[in-house]
Amino acid sequence: MTDASPTYKRILLKISGEVLMGEQGFGIDMNTVKAVAEEVAEVARMGVELCLVIGGGNIFRGLSKAAVGMERSSADYMGMLATVMNALAMQNALEKLDVDTRVQSAIQMNAVCEPFVRRRAMRHLEKGRVVIFAAGTGAPYFTTDTAAALRAAEMNCDALFKGTSVDGVYTADPKKDPSAERYERLSYMDVLSKDLRVMDASAVSLMRENDIPIVVFSIREPGALKKVITGQGVHTVISEQA
Repeated sequence: MTDASPTYKRILLKISGEVLMGEQGFGIDMNTVKAVAEEVAEVARMGVELCLVIGGGNIFRGLSKAAVGMERSSADYMGMLATVMNALAMQNALEKLDVDTRVQSAIQMNAVCEPFVRRRAMRHLEKGRVVIFAAGTGAPYFTTDTAAALRAAEMNCDALFKGTSVDGVYTADPKKDPSAERYERLSYMDVLSKDLRVMDASAVSLMRENDIPIVVFSIREPGALKKVITGQGVHTVISEQA
């Protein structure tokens, strides 16, 4: 049954920039953005308060071959700008589905989006708007995983949902190792000690400190977000107790 009530009232959904590439090797595939927006819209209409953080790896990543020879800070700022582009693309797709959406950037660019203001973001969520947090933390040397964990804590989210290309956390990369097994549950310490690389260690530690579970699922599977948010579907939960 997918008509069950949501298990979580407010979540932060973290999506990697690579998901928005679709089958392309670079950039933004608007059909994929539309498909993800439809998933988000369906959950928002259930009354779940949703905020998003989208990576920028489909356009530019500070730690990449494209950034070789660049000063790390400059490369990271370019990556932050890429996340703003993805956020605006997602906002456009959501508003075409009649979902009221706001983009808040950690780097001020008032001509295209709001600056990040915690209280304003909280008010948007309370009014049923989807809030997309862009430009990471606004500082170099931090990934969008860490930014997602930070915003999830600031927004008092019930969980951080990590939408990936696989349906949970595995013992090895299931695309390379057919014998890899999926974990149903893990503790934060399991993730750190086994170096499972679900998210950055700093992001996992921040979630542990604030006792916010991390839910890993496949954003590419149609209907998966709705299933997982109602306690169904295939996913892995990372919390204090495995």
